Amino acid sequence: MAHVINEACLGEVYASCVDVCPVECIHPGDYKGQPFMIIDPEVCIDCGVCLPECPIGAIVGSVDESPEWAKINAELAPSFKNNPKTTPRPANDPPRKVTNKLVK
Repeated sequence: MAHVINEACLGEVYASCVDVCPVECIHPGDYKGQPFMIIDPEVCIDCGVCLPECPIGAIVGSVDESPEWAKINAELAPSFKNNPKTTPRPANDPPRKVTNKLVK
């Protein structure tokens, strides 16, 4: 079962998860006019190395934890997978949205 990137990533895109993914299943793009990352469920091997990399906890461990965002990740995957990689933000860079908190 694939991991899922949820709404906490919308407008944030720390992208540190991309560097650790062994199968390159995490891709950047634009969703609702804001930068966003998705996990391609067809490629994700459920290894879990991306989970601790997100400083705001925007990645959940299964589709069941965020079914709405799992559907969005799957729908966006075909259009996001050929996008150029994004430069990761430093993990200590404060979140842009006040609703997001850095995970310690």
